[in-house]
Amino acid sequence: MIVDGLDLAAVEKFFDATVPGVCGPLRAELLHGGRSNLTYRLTDGNSSWVLRRPPLGTLTPSAHDMAREYQVVAGLGGTGVPVPRAVALGQDLSILGVPFSVVEYVPGRVIRTKDDLHALPNAEIARCGYALMDVLAELHAVDPESVGLGGFGRPAGYLARQIRRWHDQWNRVRTRALPDIETLHRRLAEICPGESGASIVHGDYRIDNAILDPADAATVRALVDWEMATLGDPLADVGLYLVYSDPAIDHVLGGSAASTSERLPAADDLVQRYAVTSGRDLGSLAFYQGLGYFKIAVIAEGIHARYTSGHTLGPGFENVGQAVPLLACAGLNVIARHF
Repeated sequence: MIVDGLDLAAVEKFFDATVPGVCGPLRAELLHGGRSNLTYRLTDGNSSWVLRRPPLGTLTPSAHDMAREYQVVAGLGGTGVPVPRAVALGQDLSILGVPFSVVEYVPGRVIRTKDDLHALPNAEIARCGYALMDVLAELHAVDPESVGLGGFGRPAGYLARQIRRWHDQWNRVRTRALPDIETLHRRLAEICPGESGASIVHGDYRIDNAILDPADAATVRALVDWEMATLGDPLADVGLYLVYSDPAIDHVLGGSAASTSERLPAADDLVQRYAVTSGRDLGSLAFYQGLGYFKIAVIAEGIHARYTSGHTLGPGFENVGQAVPLLACAGLNVIARHF
């Protein structure tokens, strides 16, 4: 049986051989259609798991490293950072044709849209926003060596490599010429600072990559979507989190994205909360926001390229390409205001 990019019969054989406690045939549903990785919920009627695999027609293979995603979740499992329990890593390409990871299914609330968010009282929305910053600071406080992730990345030179990497990805996926992208790349290279520190970096930190307690949205039950995690400069996560509040993100996240809601705490308040909780100096945060805009613009162009070539599953991809020039322009503007 094929379920939207998932050979369920092959997965069942893998589960029978690898996953303890499976007690019947598996059923599968597509949870998220692959703006990044494809995500499925699997159940045998008793237990549930989440399987993630790279999107169809992947053009940026380094952005979909399933082994890295699985490794960081497994490492963080023994810390106070909330993550799903790591279950299995499938690296035999004869199963699905691509690597995949399996973690426990964590029930809870995922806030994707403004409607999801605005169903909550304003006070709970505010506490949720601050709680996400507290969890981010907690992640950045984890000693990578202590959880077996000392070799997970190369923190030295991280920022310069990010600038080069995302420009290289742009050249892989671009469907058109956009001078603002080239200008943003050049300006980031010109003003690139030394690293502010070294930590585990999530790489795509935002409200809808957190599973929240249904009874209290200020309680984070699990952080998910670790496909771009590495060791690097923690302020890259903070800058990117702020980028996700830009209205242009609506085009990337399917419309009315929760992260763009005006009911969440203001950016300055969130930055202050992180600064106090983490003890980090955020004086150069504008650079990290510019880098975040550059990164998301390139990712959006990759999604647009997959959509135009027929390699996306599910609705909501037709407007993603409109975000790319808007994000590039916003990145240039934030840099121009501070440099």
